[in-house]
Amino acid sequence: MLTSPDSLKSRKELDAELGGAARAWLDEALAEAAHDAARAPAATGTPHPEASPYASPSWELRFAAAGRHCGQENADSVRSLLLVEARAPLSSVTRLYEQGTAAERRAVLLTLHRLDLGDTALPLIEDALRANDTRLVAAAVGPYAADHLDPHAWRHAVLKCLFTEVPVAAVSRLADRARGDAELARMLSDFAAERTAAGRPVPEDLRTVLALTAPADEGGHPAGPTAAPAAPAPTEES
Repeated sequence: MLTSPDSLKSRKELDAELGGAARAWLDEALAEAAHDAARAPAATGTPHPEASPYASPSWELRFAAAGRHCGQENADSVRSLLLVEARAPLSSVTRLYEQGTAAERRAVLLTLHRLDLGDTALPLIEDALRANDTRLVAAAVGPYAADHLDPHAWRHAVLKCLFTEVPVAAVSRLADRARGDAELARMLSDFAAERTAAGRPVPEDLRTVLALTAPADEGGHPAGPTAAPAAPAPTEES
């Protein structure tokens, strides 16, 4: 099952599910993150004057241990809370992503839109979209990508979902960004034609996105769907 930003649990929901030891661990971890955020200088990502440039904040170590202490089913949510509580700067976000496991990378991707990073974390999205791990691809096409990917990169992110069979429901603001996008419609039609020529089925998700590319009519409603190429008729040889 793919995790989405909407499926992340709140602190209240976690407190209701976690046992006493896990809740105590989470309390301490979030307190450390909040303490680090309170000490942060105005320049985001600048280390504290007394901190070693080679040392990671203690909450980053908690980030890696979240699954062990709170359960793997809660790890994404706990890690997301830590990032938000720490007001994680780009330096921390990048370090946690580059040095983390796939699960830790996913948590970073799922939380980017909740951090004050502007478009500076786009290299992490671009890296995830080059991966073959569908969990990372799904996490990469969330709200942060919807807000910051340029049209060319966003179109290729949609195609990546189709290539890797990540449900397009994972793509945030899909309808808004696809509406009236003639170039995306062309790319989808080309992809469908290639699949059809190879005798392979056209994914239903492709038809869904292709329909969304129709420009809105005068009433603001999408116009009629654009048809994907039909499968070739069977021949005597087939």
